[in-house]
Formats: sequence, structure tokens, C-alpha cells
Amino acid sequence: MGQPVVHFEVVGKDGEKLHRYYSELFGWEIDANNEYHYGMITREGNLGRDGVGIGGGVGQGPEGYDGHVTFYVAVPDVEEALQKAESLGGKRVMGPEDIMGQVVLGQFTDPEGHLVGVVQGE
Repeated sequence: MGQPVVHFEVVGKDGEKLHRYYSELFGWEIDANNEYHYGMITREGNLGRDGVGIGGGVGQGPEGYDGHVTFYVAVPDVEEALQKAESLGGKRVMGPEDIMGQVVLGQFTDPEGHLVGVVQGE
């Protein structure tokens, strides 16, 4: 059995503008009431008719950062997943990193430069 996609992310230059855009476009309820103003979309608020969906986030990157759109896959061990990604031709971007004591994540680019995230879980 494969590892599930558990989170998506859209990060750009103007987080508040992106919050409004995606909220209006897809009807997402975005909660950015946190110290990073990272807009969270809960899984429960993002389900299709069949009950399937994932949560995600929309936010602003650091000054001068153009942004990215990516997805996160749940893995048993972030460091192990990053090492495997590198061994297969990818490049580590960050991590493992403990984010606010709530989640351990990492990011890598695949051999073509696409950004992919891994998060410790299942």
C-alpha cells in the first residue's frame, strides 16, 4: 500500500490576497488566526460528495520568494524519506524540521525540480 497525500499547500507573495482568492474560488473556509498567518483549510471542510478530501494551507512566503504549490505525503520517518528521495535523484530543500511542536516535515525537489513535501505520520 502506498503512502497517502495528506496536505496541500499554496505559498506566494501576498498571503491575504491568496486567502481571499481561494476562499472565493473554491468556497474554502480559511483560518489564518495563527502567528504565521498561515491559512489552514481543514479536511472536514474540504470533502467531496464521496467523503474524500484533504486539508491544506495557503500562505505568504518570505520577502523575495516567488512561491510554490505542492503536496505533502505522510511517511513514517521524514529523514529516511528525504534520504531516499536524494538517493533516487532528488534534492533536499529542508528538514526534517519540527514546526511549532506540532508536526515534523521536510521538502525535496524531484529530479525535474518539482517541490514535494513529506510529513511524519502514518
